[in-house]
Parts: sequence; structure tokens; C-alpha cells
Amino acid sequence: MKKKNLIFDSSTMSKTNVFLLFMLLFCSSLAFLVQASVTYDHKSIIIDGKRKILISGSIHYPRSTPEMWPDLIQKAKDGGLDVIQTYVFWNGHEPSPGKYYFEDRYDLVKFIKVVQQAGLYLHLRIGPYVCAEWNFGGFPVWLKYVPGMEFRTDNGPFKAAMQKFTEKIVGMMKEEKLFQTQGGPIILSQIENEYGPVEWEIGAPGKAYTKWAAQMAVGLDTGVPWIMCKQEDTPDPLIDTCNGFYCENFEPNRKTKPKMWTEAWTGWYTEFGAGVPYRPAEDMAYSVARFIQNRGSFINYYMYHGGTNFGRTSGGPFIATSYDYDAPIDEFGLIREPKWGHLRDLHKAIKLCEPSLVSADPTVTKLGNNQEAHVFQSKSSCAAFLANYDPKSTATVKFANSQYYLPAWSVSILPDCKTEVYNTARLGAQSAVRYMMPSGSEFDWQSYNEETASADDTDASTMFGLWEQINVTRDATDYLWYMTDVNIGANEGFLKNGQNPQLTVMSAGHVLHVFVNGKLAATAFGGLSNPKLTFSENIKLNAGVNKISLLSVSMGLPNVGVHYETWNAGVLGPVTLKGLDEGERDLSKQKWSYKVGLKGESLGVNTLTGSSSVEWVEGSLVATNQPLTWYKVTFNAPAGNEPLALDMSSMSKGQIWVNGQSVGRYYPSYTARGKCYDCDYAGIYSGTKCLSKCGEASQKWYHVPRSWVKPSGNVLTVFEEMGGDPSGISLVKRTTGSVCADVYDSQPTLDSLENKAAKPKAHLSCPQGQKITEIKFASYGWPKGRCGYFSEGSCHAHKSYDAFQKVYMVRKDLLQNCVGQQSCSVTVAPEVFGGDPCPNSIKKLSVEALCN
Repeated sequence: MKKKNLIFDSSTMSKTNVFLLFMLLFCSSLAFLVQASVTYDHKSIIIDGKRKILISGSIHYPRSTPEMWPDLIQKAKDGGLDVIQTYVFWNGHEPSPGKYYFEDRYDLVKFIKVVQQAGLYLHLRIGPYVCAEWNFGGFPVWLKYVPGMEFRTDNGPFKAAMQKFTEKIVGMMKEEKLFQTQGGPIILSQIENEYGPVEWEIGAPGKAYTKWAAQMAVGLDTGVPWIMCKQEDTPDPLIDTCNGFYCENFEPNRKTKPKMWTEAWTGWYTEFGAGVPYRPAEDMAYSVARFIQNRGSFINYYMYHGGTNFGRTSGGPFIATSYDYDAPIDEFGLIREPKWGHLRDLHKAIKLCEPSLVSADPTVTKLGNNQEAHVFQSKSSCAAFLANYDPKSTATVKFANSQYYLPAWSVSILPDCKTEVYNTARLGAQSAVRYMMPSGSEFDWQSYNEETASADDTDASTMFGLWEQINVTRDATDYLWYMTDVNIGANEGFLKNGQNPQLTVMSAGHVLHVFVNGKLAATAFGGLSNPKLTFSENIKLNAGVNKISLLSVSMGLPNVGVHYETWNAGVLGPVTLKGLDEGERDLSKQKWSYKVGLKGESLGVNTLTGSSSVEWVEGSLVATNQPLTWYKVTFNAPAGNEPLALDMSSMSKGQIWVNGQSVGRYYPSYTARGKCYDCDYAGIYSGTKCLSKCGEASQKWYHVPRSWVKPSGNVLTVFEEMGGDPSGISLVKRTTGSVCADVYDSQPTLDSLENKAAKPKAHLSCPQGQKITEIKFASYGWPKGRCGYFSEGSCHAHKSYDAFQKVYMVRKDLLQNCVGQQSCSVTVAPEVFGGDPCPNSIKKLSVEALCN
């Protein structure tokens, strides 16, 4: 049979045939999309047959608002990211068994589609255990009460519930065609999370559970690789990955798997009562460069945007409402400089090296006692990383017949094995000084006094003995009242001698307010490292019946630990009274009454509809410095588009709502412990190395998303537990006061590959809507200090300011007057500043410009 040549000739084909051919071609293109593949080998993740060096960042969708997502993701893309990583938060999606929620901040599909629209990949960490400093580690509280339940082990009820939810999420992703093999952005999935330490603790049941979880995940047939992090015995074909501050020495458990870093910690979380951690940009970049030079191919920043623990989502307990994490994008959605820009430039340098990194294994050569060269040489390309591991001393090394100056604790990147384009210790990105500016909103407060509960309340439950708090509240509220009566005889000795008896209350945590006959006697509290507490103080009792009311307050459920579902909260006793004629009286086993939550909560005074259900007082009658007080005020939205926050420094402890939306818990009275000092980037970093806010409130400002605020008629509601002054609360705007550049004249530049004579430049850029109004400081030479605190050194070019305030030619460069501009740049070279103020030395330019 002779074959016919298929030649398309529009003049001879019918319209029907043309249409059929068009549909054939269209379907073929769809088939191509569906056939997209994600695999891996020992070098990297492979997407559509191409090895990739992937830069990722964690952005958790419930920790911001849908209105913020596009901007956050675009800033991540602009920062050089390829991938967005997020956990899936089970307790947010299934608040009660079989009742699912995927709306507003929990609209997972919408979030992933925003990522897709930005042209980025997504790594979906289903877990469904997340840890994440999130309430109960992401597990719904109802899970604890399933009969026979044991978390994260070879337990039938747990595995059944976990599999059901995992299948639910995977099914949704498939239905929406969101896996890469379907043309979507999801290139990786994760099952479980940091399970290795738990498995080690529980032994054989843990190993069996690990094997089951891996098999269950693979059986879901997502078409993309699965990972397990911090899990050395991760079963094949899953990839085991590293989490930590440094991961350069990590090796996967098979030589066939790529070296991946799923959590490169950009800082650390904030806890109430502790200093606020931050991580220098130089050390963050250094850790990433070392990972890449040691064959790493996937790195994810945890967090890239930390966001906010809105409502009661923070776990721990005692994790703050802010989850800023010193991330490249701050809690309010603003770029944090110089970290964001310094890492952006690192990503550009790494991408220039990508052809060599995915093609060759490194050759490592010693260049000195603490210096090494890692060279990736392929047939068509070469890239080198020159590292100085010494935390104190700089080094000049010889490599490929050239000399290179390496600052202490740094890595230089040479994408062509010749030209240095980046060094982790030399900040070329601008920095900024941001502050909170009063919004101008005036607050006329109203107040409502919460009632102190007592055993006589008709809606209280009564029994003998002490109940565990979460068993009673099911975490529907932070608050549980424990109430009992104490009878004191008229002839008790302490009534005559004035030596009041001592009440001792042992509690599993987390905060306890003790009321005696309706008055606050004292407060006791635990902390993150030990949430348990003991109250022990002398209390004033009268002859007859005395009302003891204990308000036990949860500060978030535990999020990590072996079988943390068994951990308790609330007053478990003993509760004793010493100093009576009878000696010590044990109150633990007598009759107690219980009341879940506050009256104001049951009436919904924190909601728009329920706030009218009580009678508020105003003007001079507004209560101040009184415990258990609700406050309410109506306000209009401030002008502009800057992020908003509430300054709560005049208050003690409680919760905040705006238009019925829960901002979260506040606790400024729990001041930060620890030692704070200027932090040197060099040397091993830990979560306690670099701290701020010592002796101050751990968190002073509380983020109010712009999308929660209407143009007018907004209702702000505050519940204060201990007593505060609401007149000190203010609505503030996060704004940029000044921007700075701090650039060496020998700074590597990414332009130098194309132009070997390229000079570094100092870039200054105010936010949109602001302009440079003044050059506050400029010095070329040996300036000292940091942004906002610069000072001249012993070497200073006296025309340092001129480069920013005049318009003139230097060689072929036209220097623009920066004042009045939104942005400007100046070349860092001696001739720009009137000559070399100290020849034969390395100099830098430090400049600070005010924005307004």
C-alpha cells in the first residue's frame, strides 16, 4: 500500500477538515502540557528534562490576606525566587470533622493560582503536621478526641484521619489541575514534617509509621516527587532534605538523590517575654553560598515572608502574634533591606553559575588554612566559589593566576572562574530606616466591664475536683473559669493577728489570674520553655463564704514534641490554703464550678452585630487600669496605602479585633529577657545570637491589614485582662524614614562579566509616592556605623556630599541630583568624590538619604 504525503493546502481542504486539523493540533498541544514531567537525579530536580538550580521561599497563605498575596509573590519573584513553598494547615481547613473551609485566608487554591499567574513553581508541604509555631502543630483539636487516637505513630485512627485529609488536598489539586504534570505550578509535595527526632524517640512504631506514610503518599500518584525533611531513613523514592541555619554538610541518604535544603532559617520566631531574633544578611548569604558550592541544588528560605499569627493561630505556647522571622519581606509586606537585595544579587550570581552547577561535580582545592576553592568545570562552562571560613581574619588568596581579597566568613562567586561578581560579606544593596508614624486617628473609647465569674453563676458546670482545661474548652476560647467557695470561721486566728493565709495554685499553664471576692489578687504566668506555673501568695479572706475565682488563660497549644496530644493545660492542682487553724486545707478535691469563656465572648461584643448587646460607658466613665475590661472605638481609615498597625504599649495583655476580624493576642507587659548588643555577622549563628528589644515589649505593634479597614465606620475592640490605659493605644502607619547605601569601591558587581571595568554603584530608592528630600550623611573613605547611625572615619573625602547634590559629568557618567528624585545612583570611585582621600587602601561609600 502506497503511503500518501500529508500536505496541508488550504485551497483544497474543506472547512470541516481544516477545523479537524486545528483541533488535532490543539489537543496535541494540550497533551504536551499534560506530559510535562518532574523527576530528579543526584544533581537536581529535573523539570521537563532540564536540571534546575531552584531558589524557593516560604510564604504561608493564612499569615497574610488574599489582597496581599499578589504583591508578596511578585516581590518574591523580583527577589530571584523560582518557587513558593507553603504548608497546608489542617486545623484551618477542617475545623470540625468532615466540615471543610477553603475561603478567605484559607483559600489554598486561589493562593496557588496567584503563584502560577506570577510564573513561579510551588512546593506544597501537605504534612499534614506542620509544626510552624502554629496552634497544635496544625492538627485540629477534635483529632485528639477520636477514640484510640495517638498522634504521629503507627496508630490506626491517626493514619486513617491523616490519609483522609491528605487525599482531600491531593484530590483538590488534581481537580484544579495544579500539579506540574497537569500544566500547574506544583513541582514537589511533602508528607510528614521533621519526623526524624520523633521516630528516634518512639522506635519501632515510628519506623513503621514512616514507611506507611511514604507508601501512602506515593500511592496518591501526584506525578511529582515527594520529600520528607529531617528524616534520615526516608524511604525511596522520596527525597530526604535538610532544615537548619546551615546545611552545607548535609548529604541525602542515597547518592541518586539531589541535595535539598527545605528550611534555610532567615531568622527565628518571636516569643512573648524574649528578645526578638534577627539574622544578618551577610551570614544568610554565606550559608546559602556554602550550600550551593557543596553541590546543593534546591534552597528554600524559611521564611521569605513570615507574616502574622492572626486570631489564636500561634502555638508554642507563648509564640507572639508577629511571625516576622526577620524575613526578606517583613511582617507588613515591605521589603527588608539590605537582606532582600543582598539575597537577590546572590540569586543572580548563582543563576549565572547554573550551567556549570548542574553539569559537573566540584573539585575542591585548599587555598589557605581556612580558605578553599570549589570549581565546577564542565565541557562548556566553569564556575568557582572561593570561601574564607575564618570568622575573624580576611584573606588574600591566589586562584587561577589572579589574586582575590576575601573578607572574613565569606564566599566569593566567579561564574566564569575568573570574574568575581559577588561576595557574601559585601553588602551592595540599599538599607532602610523604617518607623511607625502616627496616623492621626483620634480615639474616643467606650468601655464595658466583664463580670468576674463565681460558683453561684447559673450557667456554670459543677463537679468535685479539677478539670483539665482543653478537655473542657476544646480550644474554642483562651479562657476557662475555675470557681470554688472557701468558708472561714469567725474565730480563725488569722482574722485577729492579721497574718493572711497563703493560697497556692499549681497549674499546667499558661497564665492564671486569681480573683478573691471579685477583686484581682495577682497574676502568674509561665513561658515558652516552661508553660507550667505556680501561684503562691497571701490573700485577704473574710469570715464566712469567700469566692475564689481562677481565670486560666491559654496562650496557644503545643506545636511540637512526642505525643504532645497528651500534654495538659489549666489548673490541675494541688490547690491549697495554708495558715488556717486547721493547718493546710486542700481545696483540690472539693466542689468546683466551671465556666467556659467570657460573658463578652458569649454575647459577641467583639463582633459588629454583637457589640450593641451590652451597655458601653464613655467619656469620664471609661474604665482605666482595670482588669477584665472591654474597650470599643469607631475610627476612619487613614489616608495613603502604607501598612497599618496598632501600638498597644500602654496595655498589658489581651486580644484585639477590627471589624470582627481577630488581629490576635497582645502581651506588651511581658518584657523581653536576654542580652542585646550589636551583632557581628561572622561566626556560627543561632536563634539567641542576635537579639533586639531586650528590656522592652517583645511585640509592641500589631498588624492590621489594609483590606480589613473600610473608609469609615471601623470598629476596634480590645479585651484587656490585667489592666491598661486605652488612651495610649494609637493607629500607626509603617513608613520609610530614610534609605542608605554602604558600598566598597572594590565591590564585586554583576555587570563585571560583560564589562570588566564596571564600577560598583550606590543605589538609593525611596518607596513609591516618596522622594529624596535631603542627603543626611555621605562619606567616601572609612565611614563607621550603620544606616541611621553613620559617622565619619579618619579617612573622608570632603566632596562626598557633592556627588548627590549636583549635576555634572564624570567621564561619560551623568550624575543626577538625588534630592527631589524617587531614586538615583552614584558610581563609587575616587574621581566622583574629588579624588582619593587615602590612597592604597580599600574604601567605601556610606550615604543616608531622607525620604518624604
